[in-house]
Amino acid sequence: MAEVLTVNLNERSYSILLGHDLTPEVKSKVAKLTALGRKIAVVTDQNIVSHQSHALHAMFGDVPTHVLPPGEETKSLTQLGHLLDFLASKHLDRTSALFVVGGGVVGDLGGFAAASYLRGIDYYQIPTTLLSMVDSSVGGKTGINLKAGKNLAGAFYQPKGVFISTAMLGTLPPREFAAGMAEVIKNGLLGDTALFAQLEQSKLTPKSPELATTIRRCCAIKAHIVEADERELAKEGGRALLNLGHTFAHAIEQATGYSAYLHGEAVAIGLCAAARLSVKLDHLDEDDVERVETVVTAHGLPKRLKHPLPMADLLAAMARDKKVREGMPRFVILRAFGAAAMQSDIEPALVEASFHEIGAK
Repeated sequence: MAEVLTVNLNERSYSILLGHDLTPEVKSKVAKLTALGRKIAVVTDQNIVSHQSHALHAMFGDVPTHVLPPGEETKSLTQLGHLLDFLASKHLDRTSALFVVGGGVVGDLGGFAAASYLRGIDYYQIPTTLLSMVDSSVGGKTGINLKAGKNLAGAFYQPKGVFISTAMLGTLPPREFAAGMAEVIKNGLLGDTALFAQLEQSKLTPKSPELATTIRRCCAIKAHIVEADERELAKEGGRALLNLGHTFAHAIEQATGYSAYLHGEAVAIGLCAAARLSVKLDHLDEDDVERVETVVTAHGLPKRLKHPLPMADLLAAMARDKKVREGMPRFVILRAFGAAAMQSDIEPALVEASFHEIGAK
């Protein structure tokens, strides 16, 4: 029996269904849409086709499917164009629906295609990685990367529903599971100190009995924040707080060409850098940094750069971040565990010192 969590956004409200295997629920939704004469298409990536082909067929049968190459490089104008051309070639119209099956890359690109095609068609998220289950599939942020930076083109466009099957995690490589843990740790730091304490006490694994409950907790945290600030317009706090560690992380990803780190790995390093910056702003102490780094490393994530990166490259990437306001980068800092805030008037020397401490040169 699926558990239901609702994202309350008035006419854009939708349900997150959570369970071990939601194949019957997805099949039922596909059947209902088809019975109404609505065309259906699926977008996924080669990893899902290779490792979850049985699940795909069980959910969708012979529904037209577009397969993307895996990896962050897929979040591009080129691949977006290929997907839009595919939707047009299958003669989808404004009553049609797109099912997006995959991790954060597929979810972001597929959602943006749905927002763009015919100025918007319905779409449903079926996340297959821990990171997409606890973060990117919920909240309607869609987009692609440009040469100038990460997620610089996109739209706020809510799905019609999210289906989270924890059985999908059965074929997830350990490195990908660890990458998803970065977002779980982030949620613990943002507003669920009990969750962070739980992660300090025991490592969360794909076989942990509390995995499903943890995923639900993370979805509930994000749903609550999105409900209060759907389009990230709050002057203080709001949805922007979900970017804890991400200003550092996006700079690391861009400076390495999106090839050296998984997104979650960059976020993990970013969380450590954000904690160090919070110390320099007299909010946290060194013991707090050690607690963050201990949880990060316990879950198989890096706390420092594998190889030094030029400071100039990192700062240039940061200057192009989409969170920049009036020429100033904005950072989410921790005033305490469970209490985050946005701050933009930070001395550049403090940012550089934080970068140095995680391995920049």
